[in-house]
Amino acid sequence: MGTNKYPTAAELEILTILWENEPLTVKEIHEQLLKSKEIGYTTALKIMQNMTQKGFLRREPNGKSHIYYATYSQDVTQQSLLNKFVDSAFGGSATKLVMQLLGNSKTSERELKEI
Repeated sequence: MGTNKYPTAAELEILTILWENEPLTVKEIHEQLLKSKEIGYTTALKIMQNMTQKGFLRREPNGKSHIYYATYSQDVTQQSLLNKFVDSAFGGSATKLVMQLLGNSKTSERELKEI
């Protein structure tokens, strides 16, 4: 994943759907998106076209429509986003990030034991 290319929140929603179910058509992705928010078909299509241009999606013909695949795995994308976050919010220090997580009230006892 390129250093200046990070998916937006809307793009991450689409990627998450694809990681769980790929390959999918725009119609199938749109139907999944509608389960959590109102979004027009053409809006979903435009986002996916932009994602294809950015290199986040790969599109292949499938009869009269196209099917889409995520270009990068979920692990690669998460690692890239995490690196960006650690660099920008914690000055590149993973230690500072971990200390924040350990002190976070959202971290459960079970999660602390797993760590």
